[in-house]
Amino acid sequence: MKPVIIFLILFSLGCAHKPKTLYNRIGGETSIQKITDNFIDQIGNDDVIYKYFEKSNVDRFRQSFEIHLCMSTGGPCNYVGDNMQEIHRGMMINEGDFNRTVDLLINAMRKSGLTHRESNRVIARLIPHHKNIVYK
Repeated sequence: MKPVIIFLILFSLGCAHKPKTLYNRIGGETSIQKITDNFIDQIGNDDVIYKYFEKSNVDRFRQSFEIHLCMSTGGPCNYVGDNMQEIHRGMMINEGDFNRTVDLLINAMRKSGLTHRESNRVIARLIPHHKNIVYK
């Protein structure tokens, strides 16, 4: 009986110290897919932002964005495509359009069921890319 109790105590301690990633807290792969689909819908319905994406391969964008969002939130994904600066080179995205795109992503996250706090945490993980996107 004593070994069983020790095992249960050690097992529960091991579980208690395992941190839950943002990826898991927001709902994992299913949520990432919903956010991405809603984001693509938001972009497609925005005349200002759509111009940056009109020649994009939607399926490739969907796949790359899902992997990027997964990796950025601590999920089990590994993005191996072009870096942010290479992707956005020559697009000359201005600050206002960048902010508008962030708003579209926030709307997509809200529509996907994320809380305000969860959305802010996701944005905090993505915002460091700003320097590699605006005016490149």
